Amino acid sequence: MRYPYLFFDLDGTLTDPGMGITNSIIYSLEKFGIKVEDRTSLYPFIGPPLLESYEKYYGFDEEKAKLAVNYYREYFGVKGLFENEVYPGMDEFLNRCRESGCKLVLATSKPEHYAVDIMKHFGLDRYFDCMCGSSMDASLETKADVIRKALKCCNISSTENVLMIGDRKHDILGAKECNIDSAGVLWGYGNREEFCQNGATYIVSNFEELEKVIHS
Repeated sequence: MRYPYLFFDLDGTLTDPGMGITNSIIYSLEKFGIKVEDRTSLYPFIGPPLLESYEKYYGFDEEKAKLAVNYYREYFGVKGLFENEVYPGMDEFLNRCRESGCKLVLATSKPEHYAVDIMKHFGLDRYFDCMCGSSMDASLETKADVIRKALKCCNISSTENVLMIGDRKHDILGAKECNIDSAGVLWGYGNREEFCQNGATYIVSNFEELEKVIHS
C-alpha cells in the first residue's frame, strides 16, 4: 500500500458545511451592519482560517477580525456546526480504508472541539485513530501546524507514507510544508486550477480515483 496513513481535512472533504458556515458568517457580518445578498459569495471562507478570511474578503483589521470570529462562534457553536451534511458514500469509503489497514487521522483548521463534536454527531469518529484541529486562541492556526500536531499524535517520524486529503490550497500548502504528499478532492470547495497552482501531488474527482492513489 502506497499510503497507510491518511490525513483528512473536514470541511469540504468529509462533510459539506456550506449552510452552517455561511449562516454563521452572515450572523457575524450583521453585527457590523453588513448584509450578504448571495451566500455563495461566502464560499471562499470554507477551509481557510477564519481570521485570515475576514481580513482578506472584508478588509477587517486584526482586532475587528477577531471580534468577527467571536460573533461567528456565537452562532456556529450552538447551531451552525450541525447545519452540515456528510458527503454521500463517505461512510462506505472510510470503512473500506479502515478494512484495508489504513490509519485515518483528522487534520482540520477548524477548532478541535468543534471538529470532534461534528465527527461524533455524524458517527465519523469511529473510523479515525486520531482527531486534530486548531486551537480557539489561534496559537495553533495554520494547516501545517495541525499536520505537525497530527504527526506527533500518531508518532509518525517518516512522512513518505502519509497522504493529506483536502479540498483547498491550504491543505496542499500545509502538506508541502510538512513534506507530505497531497490529494486535492474536487467534490469540495476547491478546483483543479487551485490544486495545480499550489502543487497538489494528485487531483481526484471521486472515491474510486482516491482509492487508486492510496493503493498504488
